[in-house]
Amino acid sequence: MKKLSKLIIKSFLGPFALTFILILFILLMQFVWKYLDDLMGKGLDWTIIAELLIFQSTNLVALALPLSILLSSIMTFGNLAENYELVALKSAGLSLFKIMRPLIILIFLIAIGAFFFSNRVTPFANLKSKSLLHDIVYHKPLMDVKEGVFYNGMAGFSIRINQKDEETDQLKDILIYDHRLPESGNARVIRAKEGEMKKTISGRYLILDLYDGVSYDEQSTAATRKKDKSTPHLTTEFDQMELRIDVSGLQFQESDEEKWTNNIPMQDMSQLSTTADSLAAQVQRRMDNLNKYMTKAFHITRDSVVQNNIESKSIYAYLDSLSLENQLRAFRISYNMSNNSKSYLTTAASDMSHRSRFINKHWNEWHRKLTLSFACILLFFIGGPLGAIIKKGGLGLPVVFSIVFFLIFHITSISGEKMVNSGTLEPFQGMWLSSLVLLPFAVFLTYKAANDSQLFDWSAYEKAISKFKKGRITKHADSSAMP
Repeated sequence: MKKLSKLIIKSFLGPFALTFILILFILLMQFVWKYLDDLMGKGLDWTIIAELLIFQSTNLVALALPLSILLSSIMTFGNLAENYELVALKSAGLSLFKIMRPLIILIFLIAIGAFFFSNRVTPFANLKSKSLLHDIVYHKPLMDVKEGVFYNGMAGFSIRINQKDEETDQLKDILIYDHRLPESGNARVIRAKEGEMKKTISGRYLILDLYDGVSYDEQSTAATRKKDKSTPHLTTEFDQMELRIDVSGLQFQESDEEKWTNNIPMQDMSQLSTTADSLAAQVQRRMDNLNKYMTKAFHITRDSVVQNNIESKSIYAYLDSLSLENQLRAFRISYNMSNNSKSYLTTAASDMSHRSRFINKHWNEWHRKLTLSFACILLFFIGGPLGAIIKKGGLGLPVVFSIVFFLIFHITSISGEKMVNSGTLEPFQGMWLSSLVLLPFAVFLTYKAANDSQLFDWSAYEKAISKFKKGRITKHADSSAMP
């Protein structure tokens, strides 16, 4: 039995590792393609991009793990059934559950690991990837100079290059305005026919080697130029000039991660529940304040100085007793009070609706950490029996069935989450909707595989339907025969 367990686990781990890496790579390439424009052309070190991809791949485990378990379980039991190994094991007296037992234990261990991974590792990876991606997106490129357009990304300089060779970094027709001294304006202008661009080893300075050019230096400030129209200047022609520009401010710098720690994906289950409870308490306090306001707004306190009338008058009789001026004044006050109350109620309702949706998002993330583990178990009990029924291994038919069931799982998960955010469903109902939809499939396929029933044997379904109809007819006839 130990050899059989090792054989089944070994036959599962190979496809599982292969499909997990492949699916994770595909999802990661989708992320790279989405942010390709933000990653390229900014002079980022390869270690920064590698760090971002590592943290982002950690976040994609929640999608890759269930799909890889589904696909590898179909492939494993499909291969066993296709090679008649499953038939041989059953003829030896082993039931399907005994054959699946080592993998069931393994899947439960993977599910437990997935729970701790999503609760501990994923929030940390979300924090790192979010902060790093934000810094990369808003990072200014070191020298993103477009041909014929002035580049003002470096403090103190405006540079225009009419021609640029991307491969050799050769520059032609260069115009540079040096305004490092604000009081002097564009006092220094440099033109060069050709040039080269390179960085120092430390990366702090950008060196422009200029060839065959001229430099114009005004020998006065902007204030003196207003007083004296004649401005002395110095013209210098050069064959070669080296211009060293400080670009330390353009180097990549990581921002403070503290500003992201309160985001929902960056919290574990204990933090999510604590935050949701505190927000719920705020909503309750808001509701209590609303009740107090409405009670004060519409509760009329009788004047204690005025003697109470023995016979109470109706509101209409009271209004008729007032003068026309006082009636108009009463109507105007009532109208203003109603408008104020309506405005207050509208604002309060919008605020509480927003707070409730925000609370639901916290509980969505809380349940998501549990549904990942349950999805691993559920999809295994779909994939394993399905592979034993279709008797096909490899990457053909198993991939088709895997995509179908995973799309059902993914679409229902997204739909359930959106219905929770809109207030249609409670967080528990919406986040577990996908599991509730797939659970009948898992039970049905496991039952069919355990009893060696043919999934696509339509005659069996026809017999069951005819038997059901016959039972209905017999029951109806018996009820008609009763006096």
